[in-house]
Amino acid sequence: MAFRPAWWAPSGLLQTIIGQRHSRPRPDWRTETWPTPDGDELRVHFADVASPQAPVVLLLHGLEGSRDSAYVNESAAQANARGFRLCALEFRSCGGVINRARRTYHSGETTDTTLVINQLNDRFVDAPLFLLGFSLGGNVTLKWLAEQGTSAPIVGAAAISPPFDLAASGQQCDTLYGGVIARRFLATLIPKAIAKERQYPGQYDVDAVRRCRTFRAFDNLVTAPTHGFKNADHYYRTQSCGPLLPAIQRPAMVITSSDDPLCSPAAIPHETLAKSPFLTTRLCHRGGHVAFVNGGWPWRPKRWAEAQAMQFFASLVARHHD
Repeated sequence: MAFRPAWWAPSGLLQTIIGQRHSRPRPDWRTETWPTPDGDELRVHFADVASPQAPVVLLLHGLEGSRDSAYVNESAAQANARGFRLCALEFRSCGGVINRARRTYHSGETTDTTLVINQLNDRFVDAPLFLLGFSLGGNVTLKWLAEQGTSAPIVGAAAISPPFDLAASGQQCDTLYGGVIARRFLATLIPKAIAKERQYPGQYDVDAVRRCRTFRAFDNLVTAPTHGFKNADHYYRTQSCGPLLPAIQRPAMVITSSDDPLCSPAAIPHETLAKSPFLTTRLCHRGGHVAFVNGGWPWRPKRWAEAQAMQFFASLVARHHD
């Protein structure tokens, strides 16, 4: 089914703003804390169903997102309505909790995703497992799939509004609308970096971090050195999912929009997406970023992309059981 934007949200910017509003009640989350090999911990939130054989959807949120993001609530509702169990992994330092390790998370970090997927497969042995990523989480999803290749221990995946080229997306956020998009995220990223400096003194030039007004400046000062990259360019080049798409060997749906204010439309790898036998692409002319609002009202928007992802997973479940 093709996406048609709600008449009252025709532009990508309006879609994106309204898409942040909740239209579903928050799930009755069950939260578990899992240790990591480096002495840190991960929080995994479950929107459960009764059957241990029910399909499991692991959700990866976007930059500075959490279990409380509107698309997470919508995904939980859509999953549970189909009898699927949804698990939301909160990346390190997200959800209001500063993690213990020196590192936090970034757009291409996949080791925590691997850890959670392996544990979910061990626990729900007879349940098909799916991976669903939004924005940054979409980049992680596609990069993880490419890294795993034919060994990926899941049935399928979906990525909504992934930034195929981190440099291009960062540049767009740094400059479009006077850089307000980047500054909105930096309003939480900078205080977290300062808090991390208190945990590990001498890690950053705090005054320089406070002066950051662009993703590139922040990634040069914080993200790159914290996670072992030479600089922002090295980080962007090695962690972008776009160049890795040909290595994906599991069915995956990609939903993206050419009016996305956060992700450059010029970075969408049309030819690569079209050539892959494993990728099903929903390229929309409108829809904004992690929004795709197609009905309802501004105070209670109806969302399209999450339902498309769950329908795709349902089709794979049927195929999996044949």
